[in-house]
Amino acid sequence: MPSSLDRTDRALLAALQDNARLTIAELADQVALTTSPCWRRVKLLEDNGYITGYQAVLSPKSLGFGVTAFVSIMMDSHTKDMALAFEQRLMEIPEIVACHNISGRYDFLLEILARDLESFGEFTREVLQRLPGVKEIYSSFSYKAVKERRVIPVSEKHI
Repeated sequence: MPSSLDRTDRALLAALQDNARLTIAELADQVALTTSPCWRRVKLLEDNGYITGYQAVLSPKSLGFGVTAFVSIMMDSHTKDMALAFEQRLMEIPEIVACHNISGRYDFLLEILARDLESFGEFTREVLQRLPGVKEIYSSFSYKAVKERRVIPVSEKHI
């Protein structure tokens, strides 16, 4: 429940989103707490599902992924079993870095990384077209990332 977050919780969430490598002492200093209460609050935020994990943010370009594609998928069937089979198969494909079940003409929106356009084309033919229940595929390509870092708004104004 967002309403149970106080100003200190929000400050902790903001600081950790900015730099999850902060030590508890550094974090406590930033939010004006001592280390023990700071650690307890962070643990409570984790236990209550506000913090779901910590990870490094990698550079796709530095790792050789020159293409980011956004792929809309239309399913030929909307049964629960078909959707489940499709979603389970997606989880096994590392090039698909995000997937949303969406409203509108298409059923799913995928974010996919590829080395280049040729490898994306091969991926589409060999992987995407063979996914269970796929009827139509529509691809768009990113020229550049304008706002790449995903930061969840945690100010009182937002939640």
